Formats: sequence, C-alpha cells, structure tokens
Amino acid sequence: MDGLRGRLTADAPLAPLVWFKTGGKADWLFEPADLEDLREFLFRIGGRTPVMPLGLGSNLIVRDGGVPGVVIRLGKAFATVEARRDKVLECGGGASGILVSSRARDAGIAGVEFMRGIPGTVGGFVRMNGGAYGREVADVLIDCDVVMPDGEFVTLPARDLEYTYRHSVLPEGAVVVAARFQGREGIPAEIGEEMDRIAAAREASQPLRTRTGGSTFKNPPGEKAWALVDAAGCRGLTLGGAQVSEKHTNFLINTGDATSADIEGLGEQVREKVYADSGISLEWEIQRVGRP
Repeated sequence: MDGLRGRLTADAPLAPLVWFKTGGKADWLFEPADLEDLREFLFRIGGRTPVMPLGLGSNLIVRDGGVPGVVIRLGKAFATVEARRDKVLECGGGASGILVSSRARDAGIAGVEFMRGIPGTVGGFVRMNGGAYGREVADVLIDCDVVMPDGEFVTLPARDLEYTYRHSVLPEGAVVVAARFQGREGIPAEIGEEMDRIAAAREASQPLRTRTGGSTFKNPPGEKAWALVDAAGCRGLTLGGAQVSEKHTNFLINTGDATSADIEGLGEQVREKVYADSGISLEWEIQRVGRP
C-alpha cells in the first residue's frame, strides 16, 4: 500500500453493503481514492488475485462464506455526472441511476429517464445492460472506460460489449470507471414527469421498502418471469427467513433473519416449481457470488 491513498480493509463485512443485508465477508475490500489509485493498486496485484467490483449491491447475493480475493468499491470520486452541450452525459462508474437521470433532467437531456428505475450504479448497469420500462443501456451507451484486473486502462465502444439481454462480454474483474450516454433535446418538466411516472410505477408494483435484491429472474422470450412464478403457486413461498414477495413474485425478500443460503435456496425451489409447471427453466438475473 506504499504510496496508495485508498483504504484497504481485511475481512470486510459485506452484508451492510448489499440490499439483502446478508452474506459473508470479503477477504479484502479496497476503496480507491481516484482512478490512478485504482489503476496502481490493480497493477500491483497483477491479475493474480480475484477482483469483484461492487456498486450499490442491489442485484446481488453474497454467499455466506464470503468473497475470495479483493472487492472494489468506488466512492465519491467516481460518482460524477457531467452534461455536455452535445447532449452526452459523462458519468462516473459510481454514479447512481437516480443521479444520472436527475442531472439529465436538469440539463434538458431526454432519453435516459429509464435509469430512474434502475437500482444500481453506472458500473453495474453498463456491465449487465441494465434496463427498465422498455429501455436499456445498450440503447444509449456510446462507450465506457474500464480498468482491467491487471490495471490496464481501456476505452471500449458499446459494440465491443456485445450486449444481449442483461449480459455483456466484459471480463470478470474488469471495473467500469466511467461511461458516456447519448441523450437528446428535451424539456425538463416533461422529463421530470416521466421520471415521476417511473418512480410511482415502481413504488406501486415492487416491494421497495423491504430487504430485497431487485428482479430475481430474467424474463424468458415472450414471457414474464413474475407470471410464471405466480402460476407455479410460489407467491408467498418461504424458506427460512427468505420469502417470495406477495407484492411482486419476481422479487425475493429477507423477512428479517434470512441467510444468503435461504435466499438462494428459495430461488432454486422457485426455478424447480416453474419448470415443473411450465417446462420453462428460469435464468437468474441476480448475481450470486462467493463461497457457499
């Protein structure tokens, strides 16, 4: 750590940093001071140690045995959003979807209102092609800046990410530190109305005020995951302290004393029941990381 300005913590609890509030510790947690600090740190470990970026922890199950290697968490230095005159938004990898859409509204830039409905950071939803309400990152991403696990800095155009539904080809351990999104001319009041509509729709349909992880399963082609889960009789199903939400059946919730094993095990039970009922094998959308 000589000369580095970030904070390195051994055996760092991760449960407080993820929405489910469950899971084990990271072997190491590094919070870089800025881009150069991150690059130097990763250069020093030289790709020899597993690296996992962590954003808001909203779409993540951290298993109870913890996460091997180093977890990277981007702080305020990476949470910037700049609106350019050409209607491009320059965003740090740690900026939230709410911040991006709000800055765009204030600058009269339309086209990214859907990010108001993505519970995560730019780094996470660039990696996973995050989306909501009919739009996704692939529709607006120009390019992104990435630090590879060995410290190499690269700028990748959107086409190189080979986006599909909730997936990109970014390698494991690559940290998205910035991205540029193309918007269009808009009227702030109208943009704000659309953001308010999205926020109200989320509040009405999703269990936002619980310990949850967002959408659990990907929507199969031509189907809705929640409808398949509901039809299989899984609404309200429990395992230990985990429960299938009765408000939105594509959400799992921690009722208070769940372990990550409860949550993941319940998800697998749901997958089995849906397959038995419909013949469709649901794919996890929530990332599951770490040791059992």
